[in-house]
Amino acid sequence: MKHLKIFLITTIAFLTFNISSAQVTLKIYPKKGVVVTKLSKPKIVVHKKVNYYCADGVWYNKVKGRYVVVGVPLGVSLKRLPRGYKVVKIQGKTYYKYRGVIYKKYRRNYVVVTV
Repeated sequence: MKHLKIFLITTIAFLTFNISSAQVTLKIYPKKGVVVTKLSKPKIVVHKKVNYYCADGVWYNKVKGRYVVVGVPLGVSLKRLPRGYKVVKIQGKTYYKYRGVIYKKYRRNYVVVTV
């Protein structure tokens, strides 16, 4: 009985330590219209003579030195898809989806499309 108590106490202590030291990463993406003052390593994409800034899968326009969250511009072409995209079949054709945006492979790039 004494050994059982020691075993149970050790097990509970071990589980408590492991649960309390576990880390969970949760990404929260800002809604359209949110203003941000700084971006971490943004990628600049020029589309129809407008500079767009993409950082961590979120798209921005620069207005008066600040960045305003916008939707992905329709027709923009990317060399690589964002991490975490899913392959989807729509009407028998292959597309790629990330955060509600649909991409179609065109030659060596991926283009934002509507389906």
